[in-house]
Amino acid sequence: MALAGSDTVDPEAQEQPFVFRAVRIAAVVALYWFVSITMVFLNNYLLDNRDLDAPLFVTLFQCAVTVGLCRLMQLLSALCPGLIDFPAVRFDLKTSREVLPLSAVFICMITFNNLCLKHVGVAFYTVGRSLSTVFNVFLSYVVLKQTTSFQALLCCGVILGGFWLGVDQEGTAGSLSWSGVVFGVLASACVSLNAIYTKKVMPAVDGNIWKLSYYNNINACVLFLPLILVFGELGRVASFSRLTDLGFWGMMTVGGVFGFAIGYVTGLQIKYTSPLTHNVSGTAKACAQTVIAVVYNSSSKSLLWWTSNMMVLGGSSAYTWVKSQEMKKTPHREPQDSAKEKLLEGEKGNMGV
Repeated sequence: MALAGSDTVDPEAQEQPFVFRAVRIAAVVALYWFVSITMVFLNNYLLDNRDLDAPLFVTLFQCAVTVGLCRLMQLLSALCPGLIDFPAVRFDLKTSREVLPLSAVFICMITFNNLCLKHVGVAFYTVGRSLSTVFNVFLSYVVLKQTTSFQALLCCGVILGGFWLGVDQEGTAGSLSWSGVVFGVLASACVSLNAIYTKKVMPAVDGNIWKLSYYNNINACVLFLPLILVFGELGRVASFSRLTDLGFWGMMTVGGVFGFAIGYVTGLQIKYTSPLTHNVSGTAKACAQTVIAVVYNSSSKSLLWWTSNMMVLGGSSAYTWVKSQEMKKTPHREPQDSAKEKLLEGEKGNMGV
């Protein structure tokens, strides 16, 4: 159960019948779509609760669920080693301190992501959170001194154009939340910073993404506690009328489980397809997610509003294709490293895109 992928399809799969491979790939992609879309709608439902305005508490609970599931998977891996492969992790304070800078960025990322989803809803979420690729290019140049090709910059220009058109159309429709837009931009910036810091701290966890998730979520649980006190969410939680409602806690737990599951299904999709296919699938999933949200809410959107979404999704897909072509022309890079880079630029932490 590792988040391992490669730039090519799993070699063992090539020896299996075509029909079997096709059905398995279709099942994996369908599972990824189901988990990712369900997680976004679940988080929107939990964060849009008018009786409980406590997004930090909701996020803290989901981080705690992830830590608990990591411990459970370790136990199951020890009991059923042939069925489940999960790294054995013992909490180490030194490792936790080394991961701490990433954890600070991580909590900003998932907090701003949740606040964006809370204020803009699912329909505008794809556009509101669309600038991660643009920030990747900008921060790679500022922090890592890496230049970007003209073709990739052109793709970023298309994404920026789609973002501004989407904001304009939301304003025209009277449904624009500037708070949601600001939180979306901040979340996009944190997604890019998270990718950079992840690469830096990977050696501290032996390059294992599950170990990193374990330490990251433990640190996040600790860091969220003072933030909940500072922003006065403790009083809101204490006075919440459904605090003893098992249905509410069931939904909270399910949200945490799906947040944990997105890491697994992302790795599974990369393993049985490729990083490029994973990104294309993610783009198509975002499109389907937007359509489902519009239909579910019985909304009426203008042609320009839909154009903004297509610009964002088209620009993102084109950028992925351009970068994959550039990586093929650089033979000294390890395929596994390329896969990890694609993974880190895709779904993040507990939230997903």
